[in-house]
Amino acid sequence: MPRKSPLVIGHRGAPGYRPEHSRSSYELALAMGVDAVEPDVVATSDGVLVIRHENEISGTTDVADRPEFAARKTTKRIDGQPLTGWFTEDFTWQELSILRTRERLPEVRPSSATFGDAQPMLRLIDLLDLVRAGSTEHGREIGVVLEIKHATYFSSIGLDLAPLIARDLRAAGWADGELPLTIESFESTVLAQLRAEGISASYIYLIEASGRPYDQFVAVGRHAASYKSVVTPKGLDALIGRVDGISVNKRMLLARDNTIVADAHARGLKVFTWTARPENAFLAAEFRGDGGRQAYGDYEAEWAVLARSGIDGVFVDHPDLGVAFFRR
Repeated sequence: MPRKSPLVIGHRGAPGYRPEHSRSSYELALAMGVDAVEPDVVATSDGVLVIRHENEISGTTDVADRPEFAARKTTKRIDGQPLTGWFTEDFTWQELSILRTRERLPEVRPSSATFGDAQPMLRLIDLLDLVRAGSTEHGREIGVVLEIKHATYFSSIGLDLAPLIARDLRAAGWADGELPLTIESFESTVLAQLRAEGISASYIYLIEASGRPYDQFVAVGRHAASYKSVVTPKGLDALIGRVDGISVNKRMLLARDNTIVADAHARGLKVFTWTARPENAFLAAEFRGDGGRQAYGDYEAEWAVLARSGIDGVFVDHPDLGVAFFRR
């Protein structure tokens, strides 16, 4: 059954206030009352899973300022797109552990940027322990919504993420269903691999507003189905029994006359959406206000459209605002 109010999920912690994926970002999200937090995982050269939104880390750490790592700067093709910078898979965990986290969008979130260069990166096992301890501290069950990044790419360089994730989930006591775990990815292949590993979780297929899943493109080229086709009735039929739900770009739910949530619910699939943010920089045009990119627009009007659609979960960057609005 759909929830009366959606799960409020701290997207990378509380990145509206602290650098994303930092310890303080997650601790603040837990204190602000989220139902779950969402870490992204990528891998190091020695198979350690670290919490970063991308494997390219120059925008969220101080790696570019470290002369000892200057020679590691390189250009790669990630999911088919050229990208220049410093990549987690070119470092050991010991090397990455000396870096410090930074605000990714300092021009939009200058206050968060003041907390930069103060905290180390987290490993997946650190985050899992942090949430378990936070659940005890705050006296409520708090979940993890684990996003797997670039699984096909990592597999192509000999770093299969599924067994590494299963290893860490088991080691931290998150693999057997005792704690609320959701696993999500834009690539369905890795979700199937983790189900086959016996990891007890809710599995969610992430859906972009355009393009094709990279794992499917690698497998069948231009014959790969588009993300948009996945949310048609026929596409949703094909997901039954394979995943527990979908998580869609909010633009798809803001589109007039869409029936995505109703169609998914009719097939027993949950629907999450991402990402509810209050700043003009991220709002749909009709909800933006005065004051520039970092000013808050009429975010409550946008969020009301999402809430009325009947979603089961929503990712937020400002957990206090998300909890206050979506639990009304």
